[in-house]
Amino acid sequence: MKIKEIRAVTIDLRPNPTTQPRVPKLDNVPEWVSPMKRYPDFSRPKWTAGNWKRTACVVTAEDGTWGFGLTVHSGPVCEIINQHFAELLVGQNCMATEKLWDVMQRSSSPYGTAGLTSFAISAVDNALWDLKGKLLNRPVYELLGGPQKDQIFCYASNTDISYGTENSLAWFLENGFKAVKVFLRHGPEDGVEGLNRNEELVARAREQIGPDIELMVDAWLSLNIEYIVRLVEVLKPYRIKWLEDYLISEDMESYFKVRQRVPGQTLATGEHWYTVHPFALAASNGLVDIMQPDVQWVGGITASIRICHLAEAHGLTVIGHAGMNYPYGQHLAYAMPVITWGERSEGVAPPGVPLAEMMLLPGTPAIENGYVKPSDAPGFGFEFDQAWLEGLTT
Repeated sequence: MKIKEIRAVTIDLRPNPTTQPRVPKLDNVPEWVSPMKRYPDFSRPKWTAGNWKRTACVVTAEDGTWGFGLTVHSGPVCEIINQHFAELLVGQNCMATEKLWDVMQRSSSPYGTAGLTSFAISAVDNALWDLKGKLLNRPVYELLGGPQKDQIFCYASNTDISYGTENSLAWFLENGFKAVKVFLRHGPEDGVEGLNRNEELVARAREQIGPDIELMVDAWLSLNIEYIVRLVEVLKPYRIKWLEDYLISEDMESYFKVRQRVPGQTLATGEHWYTVHPFALAASNGLVDIMQPDVQWVGGITASIRICHLAEAHGLTVIGHAGMNYPYGQHLAYAMPVITWGERSEGVAPPGVPLAEMMLLPGTPAIENGYVKPSDAPGFGFEFDQAWLEGLTT
């Protein structure tokens, strides 16, 4: 079966819950830490790519069957898909996912396969896997080797701090999560006062959730070597499971140095690493303990499989970034032995709002009591048509 059409469009996709949060949003919500923390004149809405919405990619086969891929940064990503990849791949065998992924990687190498290009590759690749599953009338996880676990253990990330971390953590525990993650509010620019406040944040979280819930800490690309060493020392009493995303992603030399300076701290990163190569470097040199590729950013299912095999060969763990938000990560985690947990992020749900009301794509199973199992419908199990997608197009 040949590819008839590949089309990427910008869509405005956001949750539309019917239940009202049980607590109001806070006034003057502080921003969590970011690499732009040193420039306080630039607020997060100002420096993020706010005009780039989500990219929806539809790959259609000759018989009209279509697969769906989703990613972000719509402006440039749609251009890469429509003006480059579509022209190359239309007419090719839609079942040849290995070849088509390799074509996208190699053809984009003159302008770089990482970053925005990797988002584009991810959307096309995931759409192809969805299409393949539909044509074979099988869920994608069966194409990846079949179920490896009965269900996926999930943790909740407090990415939306506008309702107050304490309120959100309480809601996570009420929903049965046995592991939660908090985001630091301060970086090296805030000195010892900020370091102390970070410790207070983690201490309060540990006190609230108790000793039997796992606690992780995310630094979101914001620290340096000296600060990491000091932070790891002050957080020892709170038994965090891992420190995450602690350096700018391209600064590989510093990953080596951090590993040397804090050999006893479990380190996790990778959501901002693109393609297979940084994961191969990290695995072969023991830079991290937990790899966190995002299946919608790193190069799709095809790249993610490679990363899982790399990690397993080096005795590491994979816990994909935002993997439980969408079916892509759910199917991958369900089939891969090296993926032990799944992350639910994008705010999870405001306090009091059921998790099922926060699913963005119809057909995405919601987490129940801290676990989830992917749909067994063909492809990724989406339950929408192209008319629904057209209604989201901007």
